Amino acid sequence: MSRLQNLVILGATGSIGRSTLDVAARHPQRFRIFALSANERVDELGELCLRHRPRYAVVAQSVQADLLRKRLQPDVTEILIGQQGLEFIAAHAETDCVMAAIVGAAGLVPTLAAARAGKRLLLANKEALVMAGPIFMEAVRAHHATLLPIDSEHNAVFQCLPDAYSGGLGGHGVRRVLLTASGGPFRETTLADLRSVTPDEACAHPNWVMGRKISVDSATMMNKALEIIEAHWLFGATSEQIEVVIHPQSVVHSMVEYADGSVIAQLGNPDMRTPIAHALGYPERIEAGVDSLDLFRIGRLDFAAPDFARFPALQLGYRALREGGTSPATLNAANEVAVSGFLERRLPFLSITTVIEAVMNALPARAIAGLDDVLEADAAARSCAQLQLEAMAVKP
Repeated sequence: MSRLQNLVILGATGSIGRSTLDVAARHPQRFRIFALSANERVDELGELCLRHRPRYAVVAQSVQADLLRKRLQPDVTEILIGQQGLEFIAAHAETDCVMAAIVGAAGLVPTLAAARAGKRLLLANKEALVMAGPIFMEAVRAHHATLLPIDSEHNAVFQCLPDAYSGGLGGHGVRRVLLTASGGPFRETTLADLRSVTPDEACAHPNWVMGRKISVDSATMMNKALEIIEAHWLFGATSEQIEVVIHPQSVVHSMVEYADGSVIAQLGNPDMRTPIAHALGYPERIEAGVDSLDLFRIGRLDFAAPDFARFPALQLGYRALREGGTSPATLNAANEVAVSGFLERRLPFLSITTVIEAVMNALPARAIAGLDDVLEADAAARSCAQLQLEAMAVKP
């Protein structure tokens, strides 16, 4: 790419956003930071804007915009507000590449706007595909957007598939996709001990540095459940063709098995700058700032089948994929409410998946005709999950 690429980062103050800025800063001849967004971390966003001088910055509310204006020069960075601001920068005519790194359902609409504008879309917001897979993928196809996965597992699968892969595993000689999972901080914790785990313990991931919500999802393995659904939409794989493999070292990021018995794996240090650099540079390879993998220091690689009794979230993910329609959106919304309750110490750890299952049982899957159906399902699931949370909440 000889022309300077205008890069938009949705969710700039999170771990993915900061890693993206780190990689982009290593290649000033390739990337210009065109726009940044943040939800609540206005001071951090201000620091990033002073350093990278984007044309636009987006915050959630007008009071945050007022605080940011006091720190920035208006002739350098224009401040926008809310969902409209996010959609504006994602679909802007001068935007070349969008890193979609807003966590949760909040990232759906601006990520979809980027797809509909035909952008080069680096997808770290898995919820966009989980909630609205058929709508999202149709937008990518219809508007000729370029979709590149950022989750380390899906980026690994992408690298292991044939260059000309266009969906439908069997047609490309692929037997199955193997998604690796570290097992999180509670891989060997007894079920009895899981009843009393704290938010800080759940957020202490042994390999990855992530935000608190994603860290809890890793601890319950709901993150992997969502990735099962994401893999279905990204690669055209059925639920039977997607298998989860526990791999505590987080060195093998995922694998693809072919019809002839070959298994191709992508390995690397557990550093999100690797998949980010892969997607930013694709189809070229660019420097990421990541250390070389020292196989001698690692010494061994372990693999095991997941314990579905310990991690019932995995079963819920497979169930949502098989049910289809609004079921994945219901799963995601209920999880966001339940995780929030746990982080606020209002819900025990093991009750997270109990809330989710109760919501899925109460709200049967419906067909999706458009985005409104997805948003309605999301709202209904959140309301139902709040009721479930209140019924199960820990009393002070």
